[in-house]
Amino acid sequence: MEFQKIPRTTAIAGDAWGRGLPADRDRRRLLRAMAAAPLLLGMPALEGKDFRYRENGRVTQGRDMSRQFPASPLAGEEGAEGETAQPFPLSAVRLLDGPFLRSQSLNARYLESLNCDRLLHNFRKNSGLAPKAPVYGGWEAEGLCPGHTLGHFLSACSMLWASTGREGMRARIDYVVGELLACQEAAPGSLVCGFPDGDTQLRNCLEGRPVVGVPWYTLHKLMAGLRDTFVHLRNAQALALLVRVADWVDEAARPVDEPRFQKMLDLEHGGMSEVLSDLHTLTGEVRYLRLAERFCHQKLLAPLAEGRDTLDGLHSNTQIPKVIGFARLHKLTGQAHYRQAARYFWRTVVEQRSFATGGHGDNEHFFPPAEVEKHLSSATTMETCCTYNMLRLTRALFAAQPSVAHADFYERALFNGILASQDPDSGMFTYFQATRRSYPKLYCTHEHSFFCCTGTGMENHAKHGDSIYFHQRDVLYVNLYMASDLRWADQGARLRQTTSFPERGGSRLTLRLERPTKLVLKLRHPGWCRQMSVRLNGRKLIDSDQAGRYVELARTWRDGDVLDVDLPMHVHLAPLPNAPQLAALMYGPLVLAARIAGPAMAPGADLVAGNVSYGKTFTETLEILPLRLGGAGLDGAVRRGTGALAFHLSGPDLGEGYELLPFHRIAHGYYNLYWRVG
Repeated sequence: MEFQKIPRTTAIAGDAWGRGLPADRDRRRLLRAMAAAPLLLGMPALEGKDFRYRENGRVTQGRDMSRQFPASPLAGEEGAEGETAQPFPLSAVRLLDGPFLRSQSLNARYLESLNCDRLLHNFRKNSGLAPKAPVYGGWEAEGLCPGHTLGHFLSACSMLWASTGREGMRARIDYVVGELLACQEAAPGSLVCGFPDGDTQLRNCLEGRPVVGVPWYTLHKLMAGLRDTFVHLRNAQALALLVRVADWVDEAARPVDEPRFQKMLDLEHGGMSEVLSDLHTLTGEVRYLRLAERFCHQKLLAPLAEGRDTLDGLHSNTQIPKVIGFARLHKLTGQAHYRQAARYFWRTVVEQRSFATGGHGDNEHFFPPAEVEKHLSSATTMETCCTYNMLRLTRALFAAQPSVAHADFYERALFNGILASQDPDSGMFTYFQATRRSYPKLYCTHEHSFFCCTGTGMENHAKHGDSIYFHQRDVLYVNLYMASDLRWADQGARLRQTTSFPERGGSRLTLRLERPTKLVLKLRHPGWCRQMSVRLNGRKLIDSDQAGRYVELARTWRDGDVLDVDLPMHVHLAPLPNAPQLAALMYGPLVLAARIAGPAMAPGADLVAGNVSYGKTFTETLEILPLRLGGAGLDGAVRRGTGALAFHLSGPDLGEGYELLPFHRIAHGYYNLYWRVG
C-alpha cells in the first residue's frame, strides 16, 4: 500500500465560527458544545413525567399519553424503569492483546492507506476547486451516494484516535476538516457536499421530484462524521461545518408541508433524526430537535409504538437508523411512544428475525419469518451494515435500561457478525455473510468498492472498546469479557481485564485504586453459561447458576484486589425462531461453522469489487445438511479437536464428518452454518 503524507495542522477552537455571527455568540455556542459533547457518550433519560415534546411545531411541556409497553420475554434481568447506565468514552478504554486488538490494528492500517485527497475529490469539484487527486472507484464514482465514504472515514478516524491516541489519525482528521472548510469558503452560499450537482438532489427530494441516488442518506454520513470529529477530538471547525449543513437543511425544509415531508421519508435517509438530535444536545438549539422529529418516519413509528410488526419486505438498513433516532428522541423528550417503538423493533428483530450470528435479512430486506428456511440457500443474507446498526441500537437501549439480554445479543453479534466480517489478512470487510452452504465470505477491495459496508466496516473495527464497560455513579457493569484496560476517572479507579476469551472461558479483573472505595461491580452471567463462579483474591466468593443475570458484588474495594471469573462454555444448538428443526451449532457465544471442501482459492481471490451483485447469481435451493443426534446428543456428535476452539462433527449421513471452528475464524474457504436436526 502507498501511504499519503499528511501535513500537520491544528484546528483552532474559535476559527471558522466568525463568518457572519457575533463573536460572543460563537464563544457561547462553542463552550456549550464542549460541555455537552460527553453527554453523547451516554445521556441519562429524563425522569418522571415532566418532559418536552413537539406539538404544532413547538417544543413545550407535556405529559405522557402513550400506552403501557409490555415486558420482553427475552429480557431476563432488566434494570428498573428509570435505571440507566453510561458508556465510558473510547479514550478511557484501551484494548490489550487479543482478537479485537488485532482487528483494530488491521483497520488502522487500512485507514492510513487511504488517500484523503481522493476521498475529497467530489467535495472540491463541487465547490469549484480543482481536485488534488482522482476520485476512488466503486460507489464513490457512481451516482448512488458519492461522498458518503468521507463521512465514515471521519467517524472511523475519530474513534480510532480516541481508542488508541494515534497522532496520525488526528492529522488526517484535521487535514480533511480543513479541506472541507476551504470548500465552504470557496462557495460560501452553497452546501458542502460530494454530490456532482450540488444540492439539486436534496431539493428534488424536498419538492417531490424524481431523485438520483439516496441524497439524505449520503448527507447523513457527512454530518455524522463531523459530529464524531467534534465529540471525540473537540475539533471546533467540524462543529461549525456541521451547524452550517444543519442550518441549510432547516431552511430548505421549512416550506415543505408535513404530508410531503413524510412521503419523502419513504426514501432511505440514514440517521438524520439521530444526528440532528445530537446537534440539539451540543448546541441547545430547539430548532434542531424540531427538525429531528420531522425526520421521524411516522409510517414506521406508529405501528412499532403500537406493537405491530409491519417489517416484511422493508429494506432493513433503511429502518434501523430510524429506530436509533426514536431511541435518541426518547432520551431528549421523554415521550414514551419513541421508547415503545425502539424496544418493540429490537425484540422483534432479535427474537423473530435474526440468525444465530445476530445478522438478519436477505438481499438487504426483511422477509416473513415463517419463510426463513427458503432463505438459507441465499448468498445475500446478513448484510453487515445491518448488524452494525443493530449493535448501535442495542447499545442505546442498554444505556436507557440495562439488561443482560441486550449485552448477550451485543456479544453474539460482535463476535459472529462484526469480527467475522473482517478479512484477517487484508483487513477488508464483507457486504453479505451468506447462510448458503458451500459459499465463501467475499470482501470489498481496497480502492474499487466503497460500499455502505465498507464505510461501516471502517467504523466497526475502530470502536471495539465502546461497550465493554458501562457505569452509573458507583456501579460498574462488566458486559464483555475482552482484554482491556479501563480508566474510571470519577472513582479514581483503573481496572485491567486479562483474558484469552473466547479461547478460554474466564477472565481476571484487577483493580487499582487511589484509596479504599465502595463500589458495586455487576458482572454479566451470560445466558449461554450454565454456572459462573467468582473468586476474590484466590478465595471462592460466589457460584451463580442464574444465567442471564448480573452477579452483583457490593463492597469496599482495595488497591490490588483481584477477581477471577470462570465462565465454562459448552456446545449447544441455536434453533431458528420460526423453524426449530433447523439449527446452528454454538460454543458459548460463538457460532461454529463447518469447513466445506471446495475449489482452491488463490490469495486475494475473495476480494471482489462487485460482490454486492455476485451472490445474486446463486438462486437454486440447496438441501440442508442433516444432523441426526443419537442417545448421547450433542456430546456424542461434537468432540474437541486439536488446537484452540477446534471441534469435529460426526454422525449418520455425515461421512467422515466435518471440522468445526468459530465463524469469525472462517476465511478464504467454504462453510456451512445450519443443520436439519433430527
